[in-house]
Amino acid sequence: MKKPTQEERQRMCTGKRKYRRQGDALDAALLAGVERHRKAYLCPLCHHWHLTSR
Repeated sequence: MKKPTQEERQRMCTGKRKYRRQGDALDAALLAGVERHRKAYLCPLCHHWHLTSR
């Protein structure tokens, strides 16, 4: 599988919700009832936290 281009990474980032802190992202996952299926990561492009399904 090829690595996404910078443009593709930028589009993936802008389509996701941004959280100021890791705890905010994890709280959102908890409220949605998906905390076991989501992890928070710090985005290298926007420097905010996103949730991933991994």
